[in-house]
Amino acid sequence: MQIDNRRSIIGWALYDWANSAFATTVMAAFFPIFFKKFWSAGVDPVESTAKLGLANSASGMVVALCAPVLGAIADRGGAKKKFLLFFAFIGIVMTASLYMVSQGDWVMAIAVYVLATVGFSGGNIFYDSLITAVASDKRMDFVSALGFSMGYLGGGILFALNVWMTLKPAMFGFADAGEAVRFSFLSVAVWWALFSIPVFLFVREPAAGKEGATGAAITAGLRQIRRTFEEIRHLRVILIFLIAYWLYIDGVDTIIRMALDYGMSIGFDSNDLILALLITQFVGFPSAIAFGYLGGRIGTKRSIYITIAVYLCVTIYASFITVKYEFYLLAIIIGMVQGGIQALSRSLFAKMIPVDKSGEYFGFYNLIGKFSVVAGPIFIGVTALLVRSMGYSSDLASRVSITSIAVLFIAGAVLLYFVDEKAGKEEARYLSRE
Repeated sequence: MQIDNRRSIIGWALYDWANSAFATTVMAAFFPIFFKKFWSAGVDPVESTAKLGLANSASGMVVALCAPVLGAIADRGGAKKKFLLFFAFIGIVMTASLYMVSQGDWVMAIAVYVLATVGFSGGNIFYDSLITAVASDKRMDFVSALGFSMGYLGGGILFALNVWMTLKPAMFGFADAGEAVRFSFLSVAVWWALFSIPVFLFVREPAAGKEGATGAAITAGLRQIRRTFEEIRHLRVILIFLIAYWLYIDGVDTIIRMALDYGMSIGFDSNDLILALLITQFVGFPSAIAFGYLGGRIGTKRSIYITIAVYLCVTIYASFITVKYEFYLLAIIIGMVQGGIQALSRSLFAKMIPVDKSGEYFGFYNLIGKFSVVAGPIFIGVTALLVRSMGYSSDLASRVSITSIAVLFIAGAVLLYFVDEKAGKEEARYLSRE
């Protein structure tokens, strides 16, 4: 094992640089826009929002149901990197396949997108769990933040190029902006594949023990998952943290996935929204690093509280924005805390789990995260449809729906208060000795 080795840390962080291109160009930007204007052309904006929310929820549900079991099997078989490769391959191939989906075929677009998102989210289970193989407890906040900051920078660089291609398609040899967007899906797949190589070359994981054979690892993993369900029920600190995390990350993930759709629904131009997303990416790069240092200075939990407070204010203010400079202001503020809340939540959890069961426990961690993605987009979509059914405008329906998720940040912050990090570390040490 090469804990705190620079090459291992950089190799690990570069996977975030690689797959964040999908999160930015595809998930947050071009797919929602292209889905409305190309694959669902002529459909009511509220209806297309609901379809997009259901697509995100479907992919989240698939990963959530599989995550803990796959994590346990990976732990027992020393196969975290193999599972990471498998899911990354699915995500890369499906992302490239979006290029071939024809206009108006929203069903095929949804199906391919769901599979690509499963690859992206499934791979993150094993990527996250490998942090315990590269970072000590002392450097966990910084290394976790480094990963997210690299993701913001890498995703932002490719996204900036993709945006340039759509604004000046003739310069790049494309017939129109639509062709440039479709090519962008291919560019994400290539980027993802290329920059995934370092994590497989430079990051090591513990060698498999006597259960390393595939069949034995599967059997032992399934047996272990039952035991861990029992463990988590009695691990007060981890259980409280997971519930708190589920609540506040629900709001974060919903904003990430639905922000551009929300902006279009209340009348902003797609080019303005893309610029706002670019601002978020490049503000997020230094801000994530800053929160990594802040966590080490004032404590991880206190730093998370700062980010939750900012998100709560953003959620409420978002319902009142009317001009594009306000959307840009929100983009800057979100960029300052988005990487921080993600990185610090990951490092806080990593400090409180048994190192030898990191894949399995991060399976539960990602299960919670994916179920938040199941709940959040549906919550926004259904709320918008209900308000619209009462005879109100699409604009008002969208504004009410985005405000409604503020309660998730409040509830998450209240529960986080009861998370005792020191007690969580003691529980983890006890389980590691078993």
